[in-house]
Amino acid sequence: MASIWFLTGSQHLYGPEVLRQVADQSRSISDALAASDAVVPTIVAKPVLTDTDAIRRALIDASADDDCIGVIAWMHTFSPAKMWITGLDQLRKPLLHLHTQVNRDLPWDTIDMDFMNLNQAAHGDREFAYITTRLSVPRTIVAGHVSNPSVVARVGVWSRACIGAAALRNLKVVRFGDNMRYVAVTEGDKVEVERRFGTSINTYGVNDLVATVDEVTDTEADALCTEYADLYEVSAELLPGGDRHDALRYSAKLEVALRRFVVDGGYGAFTTNFEDLGGLQQLPGMAVQRLMADGYGFGGEGDWKTAVLGHGLKAMAKGMPGGTSFMEDYTYHLEPGNELILGAHMLEVCPSIAVARPRVEIHPLGIGNRSDPVRLVFDAAPGAGVTLGLSDLGDRLRFVSNEIEVVSVPHPMPNLPVARAVWRPLPDFATSTQCWLAAGGPHHTVLSTQLTATHLEDLAKITGVELALISRDTTERAFTNALAWTAAAHRLGIDA
Repeated sequence: MASIWFLTGSQHLYGPEVLRQVADQSRSISDALAASDAVVPTIVAKPVLTDTDAIRRALIDASADDDCIGVIAWMHTFSPAKMWITGLDQLRKPLLHLHTQVNRDLPWDTIDMDFMNLNQAAHGDREFAYITTRLSVPRTIVAGHVSNPSVVARVGVWSRACIGAAALRNLKVVRFGDNMRYVAVTEGDKVEVERRFGTSINTYGVNDLVATVDEVTDTEADALCTEYADLYEVSAELLPGGDRHDALRYSAKLEVALRRFVVDGGYGAFTTNFEDLGGLQQLPGMAVQRLMADGYGFGGEGDWKTAVLGHGLKAMAKGMPGGTSFMEDYTYHLEPGNELILGAHMLEVCPSIAVARPRVEIHPLGIGNRSDPVRLVFDAAPGAGVTLGLSDLGDRLRFVSNEIEVVSVPHPMPNLPVARAVWRPLPDFATSTQCWLAAGGPHHTVLSTQLTATHLEDLAKITGVELALISRDTTERAFTNALAWTAAAHRLGIDA
């Protein structure tokens, strides 16, 4: 079970009675975090740390523990920061520096020097912050009392970023075939991605999947078709007895086979490519959509980088309202003052973002040179959201993100038989798209109405990947200047 260690710093200067109080009060803070629904992982309270050896051992153990996905540090009294140098140098897990204290209010009438000696986080944490800055230790800083819901919520956001980073660290991606021919942005350095995230990306021939499809029985396919009828509105031609029912049964066999290949192989994400279908009769559509709904990452046209992001963001967002999906910026509505982006894909948009019960339909697909594929058709639910893409710039990786507002589909689209989302990019269309293009952002993204820019900022900090964020406050001049400064800092070996 994923856990976050809660470490408290102090020293022996104040005597054993003070340290007993420190331990009790430390536990009250960690218990408050553990009791919050906002903090998803288990909070593990560790003994108070008072010397170099204990600190070094604790941080080495945290780094080695597969269940530990992050560390929260709080300097209750005054923990001389030189004691933390060797330990912090060994830490390989995300760090959150919690700047807090036990009491919310000062006891104005009774405060004395004993109280002052015990409650020294105001300068104890500054000592700790100095050494983490001095050592260039990446960390998130949260300040405030744990009775404040916004403080605990901020810790919760960071904890979800830890979950995402851990999911990437243990992720295996299977590519069925290569990526689309002549496309640049779906290329990338798999070795660098494994070094940075811990994610392994490997390729299988499409006919390896075909062999698995051939093993699926009619009984398995029929059982899944019954499930489809229970969950979705299925087009009459696809129902048993309908003219196209065989296409639905084949789509069901694709899903059974994909699950068998991906799940049994220990993969958390996968790709397909309409140019590389081997002996498949259909480009997988509904099968891909349903696996995404279960938390698997996906990238179309062999886009393994977006498949990686999809898995990580779905792990971060698990249990939150809204949805998270593979997405592609497709075309625009350029009405002055009401510019919108229509996002979709050939088939593969996750039903977690659907506003209503999806409909199972079958329609021709002009590419891929296979029989008509089955897909789920729906509109995305409105709400605040983000898009996130990953670009390989040759000398480094870059996340590019945009804060957006998904809107209700303004007009029916009866002739567009795919799942789709319509959104308003922030701060406005021109600024958003010009900044996205300047950053080299990809056309494939992950769209989430579950996560916020803060979740993505924490993930970027934890993974050490540059984040170019286009927010509601962005100006093009400030954004392009930031890109230039970040590029210069990277070439100078400076953490930007």
